[in-house]
Amino acid sequence: MSFAESSFFPLPPDILLVPMVLKTPSRLWWYSTVCSMASVLGGLLGYAIGYYLFTSFGQSVVEFYQAQDAFGRFQEAFRVYGPWFLLLKGVTPVPYKLLAIAAGFAKLDFTVFVLCSLVARFSRYFMVTGLLWFYGREVEAFIEKRLMMATGILLAVVVLGAVSLRFF
Repeated sequence: MSFAESSFFPLPPDILLVPMVLKTPSRLWWYSTVCSMASVLGGLLGYAIGYYLFTSFGQSVVEFYQAQDAFGRFQEAFRVYGPWFLLLKGVTPVPYKLLAIAAGFAKLDFTVFVLCSLVARFSRYFMVTGLLWFYGREVEAFIEKRLMMATGILLAVVVLGAVSLRFF
């Protein structure tokens, strides 16, 4: 899921990472590493989409997310700020696929892209699992208390997304 999310999939891997870490906290560092590496590898696919396939495939991904304006801003930011932008935004909840596609389209140096992706994605997922390590019991209690509400909201978002695709 982490691989797919970094190149084309709409849901973040946190929805699987968090329950896995809460269920088996002794494996949280392994889960973080696998999630991070898969995210970087998926980012390479996103970079290739932007670099080689933007006009045929990448454009449709950006349009699917209705992110044309944001993508234009990303392109300009990569021209001006390059790796710093990737490092900072790669840790935030901003969809990483947009960063990867924009980096490929902007022709950001590939080695710089890989190094920045490694730092950003490892930082992001180790931050998430680190917080779960410290606050796991409280997070677990919150999720258990509101599981039906969270599941209902997630289901509604998926259904609305599928319905809206049909009409657009």
